[in-house]
Amino acid sequence: MTVTETRRQLPGAPELTHREILEILIGLLAALFTAMLSSTIVSNALPTIIADLEGTQTQYTWVLTASLLATTVSTPIWGKLADLVSKKLLVQIAISVFVIGSALAGLSQNVPFLIGARVLQGLAMGGLMALAQAIIGAAIPPRSRGRYSGYMGAVMAVATVSGPLIGGVIVDTSWLGWRWCFYVCVPLAVVSLVILQKYLHLPVLKREVRIDYLGAVLISIAASLPLLWVTFAGSHFAWMSWQSALFVGGTLLVGFLAVLVESRAVEPLVPLKVVRERTTALAIIASLSVGVAMFGSALFLGQYFQIARGYSPTEAGLLTIPMMLGSFFGSAGSGQLITRYGKWKRYLVAGGILLLVGLLILGTIDHTTPYWYVGLGMLAMGLGMGMTMQNLVLAVQNTVDVTQIGASSATVAFFRSLGGAVGVSALGAVLAARVKDLIVAGLLAGPNGAEAARKLQEGGSGGTSLLDVGHLPPQLAELVRQAYGDATGRIFLIAAACAVVSLIAVLFIKEVPLRRTVAKVDDVEDLADRAVHD
Repeated sequence: MTVTETRRQLPGAPELTHREILEILIGLLAALFTAMLSSTIVSNALPTIIADLEGTQTQYTWVLTASLLATTVSTPIWGKLADLVSKKLLVQIAISVFVIGSALAGLSQNVPFLIGARVLQGLAMGGLMALAQAIIGAAIPPRSRGRYSGYMGAVMAVATVSGPLIGGVIVDTSWLGWRWCFYVCVPLAVVSLVILQKYLHLPVLKREVRIDYLGAVLISIAASLPLLWVTFAGSHFAWMSWQSALFVGGTLLVGFLAVLVESRAVEPLVPLKVVRERTTALAIIASLSVGVAMFGSALFLGQYFQIARGYSPTEAGLLTIPMMLGSFFGSAGSGQLITRYGKWKRYLVAGGILLLVGLLILGTIDHTTPYWYVGLGMLAMGLGMGMTMQNLVLAVQNTVDVTQIGASSATVAFFRSLGGAVGVSALGAVLAARVKDLIVAGLLAGPNGAEAARKLQEGGSGGTSLLDVGHLPPQLAELVRQAYGDATGRIFLIAAACAVVSLIAVLFIKEVPLRRTVAKVDDVEDLADRAVHD
C-alpha cells in the first residue's frame, strides 16, 4: 500500500467531492438555520410575548439568557462527543431535542415554563453549533474551508435577517399569534433530519468513549455563576456586597478546579494542550468579546425599535436589515477571498475594526436619533461580526489535527456563547437599572412625582408591565419610550469596550498558512508510514 493510498483511507481524513460536501451542507445548514432562526425570531416577538405572559424586564432577559446559558454549558460536551462517537448520530439527537424544545415553548402558559423550554432549545443549539463546525472540519481541508465556512456564516446571517421579519409578521398576524414563532421552526428541522440521514456518511474514529463527567459539571457551574451574578446584582443585592463576593469567589474557585480536573483527565472536554496554543488562546479571548458584542447588543435592537421608537414587530425586523446584510456579505465575502488567496488574518483585523466602529456609532443613539445613523452603525457592526465569527474558528482548526476538531471548534464556540450569555445578562441588568433610573427621574420632575416614583420602585404600574407600552397611561408610556431609547446607547458603549479587547487579540494572532489536508501533514505521514511498513 502506498502512502497516497493510505492517506486516502485514513479514517480522520476523508476526501469528499464538492458535490458530496454540498449534499452534507444542505442538511447541516438547514438544521443550523433552524436553530439560529429560533433565536432571532424571538428577538422581535419577545416584547409581545412577555407582555402577553405578564413578565418583567428581568424575565425578558432570562428568556434570552436561558438558551444562551444552555448552549454555552453544553457546547464543549457535544464537541468532545463529536471526537469520540458518530457525528451523524449526535446531530440527529440535537435536532430531535430542538424539535421537542420548540414545541414546548409554543405551548408555554407562563414565563418560567417558557424559560425551561428555551433551555431545551439551547441544549440542542449547543450541539448544532459545535457539530456543524466539527463536521465541516472533519470533511474539508482548511485551505478550502473558508469558502464553506462562508456559506455557514451566510446562512446564519440569512437566519438572522429572516428571523425578526418572520417573527414580526407572525406576531402581527392575528390568526397566528406569537406561539407560531416556535412552531414554525419544527418543519425545517424535520427536513434537515431526512437530508442528513441520506447524505451524511463520515467515517467514525474508533476510540474508547470516556466522558469527563466531573469536568462537565465544574465547567457548567463555572459558566453559570457569573451569569447568575450579573442577573441578580443591582436588583436583589448591591454590586459591591458579600453576595457579589461569593459569586465572584465561587466562579474563580470552581474555574480553578475545572482547570485542575481538565489537566488530569484522560479525555478532557476542553483540551488544555489546544487552549495553550497561541492562536487558540487569542481566538478564545476574541470570541469572548465578539460574543458579548454580537449577542449582548444585537438582541436588544428589536426592543429598542419597538419600545423606544414605537415600531411594530414587523417594522422592527425590517429596520435591522442593515446589520444582517452586513453580516451576510462580511461572512460570505471573506470566506470566498480566504479560499482564493489563502490569507485570513487581514479579514479578522478588518472585522475587528468594523465591529468597534459600529458599536461606537450605536453607543451615541437615543430616542430621537435619525434612522440613517442607526443603520450605519448596524451595517458596520454586521460586517465586523461576519468577518470575525467564522474565521476565528477557521484559524483554530488550522492548528489542530482532525482528531481534535470537535473539541477545538467547541472550545471557541463555548467561549463565544459564554461571552454572549454574560453579555445578554449583564447588559440586560444595566439596561433595566438605567431605564428605571430615567423613569424615576422623569416622574420626580412631574406633578405628584414623588408618589408616582415611590409606586414604581415598589413594582407598581397599574398591574401592567412597563414593556407593554401600548397599555400604559399616555404620559408614562412616553416616559418609558424615552427612557428605553436613551438607555440603549450605554449598552453599545459597554459592548464597544469588549470589541477593543477583541481587536487587540486578533492583532496578536500569528497567521499560519492554511493547510490543504484535513489531517495535519505530520500526523498523516506518520500514520501512512506505519501502514506502509506494516
